[in-house]
Amino acid sequence: MSDLLIELFSEEIPARMQAAARESLKKLVTDGLVEAGLTYEGAGAFSTPRRLVLTVQGLTPESRPVREERKGPRTDAPQAALEGFLRSTGLTLDQLEKRADKKAEVFFAVIEKPGRKAAEIVAEVLERSIRNFPWAKSMRWGSGNLRWVRPLHSILCLLGDEGGAEVVPMSIDGIEAGNTTAGHRFMAPARFAVTSFDDYAAKLRRAFVMLDSAEREAHIWNDAQNQAFARGLEVVPDAGLLAEVAGLVEWPVVLMGAIGAEFLHLPPEVLQTSMREHQKFFSVRNPKSGRIEGFVTVANRETADQGATILKGNLKVLSARLSDARFFWENDLRVAKAGMTDWAEGLKAVTFHNKLGSQADRIARIAALAREIAPLVGADPDQAERAAKLAKLDLRSAMVGEFPELQGTMGRYYALEAGETDAIANAARDHYSPLGPSDAVPTEPVSVAVALADKIDTLTGFWAIEEKPTGSKDPFALRRAALGVIRLVLGNGVRCNIGQIIQSGLVSNEIARRFVEALERPNVLARPVSVEAFGAELQLDLTALGEKRQDLLAFFHDRLKVFLRDQGIRHDVIDACLAMPGNDDLTLLVKRAEALQAFLGSDDGTNLLQGFKRANNILTQAEQKDGVEYSFGADPKFAETDEERALFAALDAGDAAIKPAMAREDFAAAMAAMAQLRAPIDAFFTAVQINTDNAIVRRNRLNLLHRIRALVAQVADLTRVEG
Repeated sequence: MSDLLIELFSEEIPARMQAAARESLKKLVTDGLVEAGLTYEGAGAFSTPRRLVLTVQGLTPESRPVREERKGPRTDAPQAALEGFLRSTGLTLDQLEKRADKKAEVFFAVIEKPGRKAAEIVAEVLERSIRNFPWAKSMRWGSGNLRWVRPLHSILCLLGDEGGAEVVPMSIDGIEAGNTTAGHRFMAPARFAVTSFDDYAAKLRRAFVMLDSAEREAHIWNDAQNQAFARGLEVVPDAGLLAEVAGLVEWPVVLMGAIGAEFLHLPPEVLQTSMREHQKFFSVRNPKSGRIEGFVTVANRETADQGATILKGNLKVLSARLSDARFFWENDLRVAKAGMTDWAEGLKAVTFHNKLGSQADRIARIAALAREIAPLVGADPDQAERAAKLAKLDLRSAMVGEFPELQGTMGRYYALEAGETDAIANAARDHYSPLGPSDAVPTEPVSVAVALADKIDTLTGFWAIEEKPTGSKDPFALRRAALGVIRLVLGNGVRCNIGQIIQSGLVSNEIARRFVEALERPNVLARPVSVEAFGAELQLDLTALGEKRQDLLAFFHDRLKVFLRDQGIRHDVIDACLAMPGNDDLTLLVKRAEALQAFLGSDDGTNLLQGFKRANNILTQAEQKDGVEYSFGADPKFAETDEERALFAALDAGDAAIKPAMAREDFAAAMAAMAQLRAPIDAFFTAVQINTDNAIVRRNRLNLLHRIRALVAQVADLTRVEG
């Protein structure tokens, strides 16, 4: 068995590309080796800013010989068929065999491929992998044709065993494979030879290169925490920044500095964002005050003055950046304290969508919708409307213009400075949430009302202008918006008819769409008019809106099915509940689905499902055959057996228990009542023949089966449940 070591040494690879690149190298090479007939025991991939590395252990020294037989055309087949077969096999006519096959004689090709040395295969696979590497962006340099993310300087390719290691002979665009690499760009730039992966890793470390990105991350984080702890501070966790910084350095040296006192009054989010985006600094927080007081930077080398010069230079740049942030903050505060009217006026000139009007128009729609939603979530309608009108004003602030990711966060600060209540200010911060599956769901009633209004307006707006997601394309993140509505509703136990809210959103967005169209056509509006006045005079096509409403509701149901499947609820259980009345109430729908899944997971549920399906199948077949509906007239006086009479009694008791349970939405009690039907139904089918010769008894029994179907249908449509 042999071990393979590959290193592709280049100029600095962007940090964001390194993780995918090392996995791509591993997949391309190992898949290619296996396809060529080699096997291996294990493989590992590594990356630093200047190198991609792959090690493959236990590689077979050569590929297995292959013997393949292919059946060809009959010996009397047309010449064209024979020539095509010869081309596909690469053989000549005299190399084919003739064999009897059923009633004819056919040609067979026996193709034998001898085993190949591992080095030969590795060279082919590596060259193909390099030339077809899936970089998101790549470049050419010099006069060659090779494309790589940055200029490729050298290739290390060693194949070794207990007897030693040899360079795999290969060349690509004038770069010859060898057995040497280089260490740290500044601290150990000289090239050196290696003989194996262990030798390679050890010599790299002596040359100030940490090969494993996970080790670099751990080193940075532990060193940063220790330095902060020694000063009574703590580092603000940031996994994304940690991974990025680990991809920027080969020999991480952690340095900590203090933020100037003139910047400490800035909001912590401003300091964090400025340092993260501009400088790739970690924020250091005082746990007692929550204030950001310091920063951690990671250098790529050790220095004689222990990083003092590096820190001084970084602090100078940081001070300039934070001076800009302080300027934005102080200017924005003046506007906020004046009531933010300048920002509100400015949003009239900002287009939300060229078919739906300005951001100011959209805010008016959201405010009206938030007022409608407020009572459903326990919020004060006046506060919800006010919060919606203020929530997006920070989009015109200088700070959000510089750092768009702070939208909402800065809105809260500015609302508080304007004298608004905490509930209204928090709604400005929280109404964008939840942005993703890991994002927290707002719980304050005003925030929930505005967040729902914001997302529903987005969805109904793009439905109004027929800009729906198609396939994998979703440029306006409408699937995320729908999932956000679902999480807001379920996370807060909101009881509402989502269809009615959708209708309100569609009406206001349809008015906006028609108003924008009218403005674009000369002489359509005889006088200046507001959207509200235009809408009051507009005759809407309610049928078309109703179709859009049903289409958007179906979109919500599809998103809900995906969400619930992730929660472990079966798709057929969801379908069984979606088919019931009240599927506009998402909270009620999920409550029903959870109870049904629990019931079907029990023995009683499984057996009752079988009994129900048997009853439904017999009844459906009889109705189709007879051309009538057996839905009335089941009478105990026509019962001939004790089991039949017992089923009548059980259905009466079940009906008496299930109806009130469903009325009070006690699905667990309804399922428990259904469970009581299991034994009587089983006994009935064991003792009774449905399609008896007595027409009266047969009809009575079929009507009795209808009672089973109708009773169960009060809880869920079990015809949609598999099994």
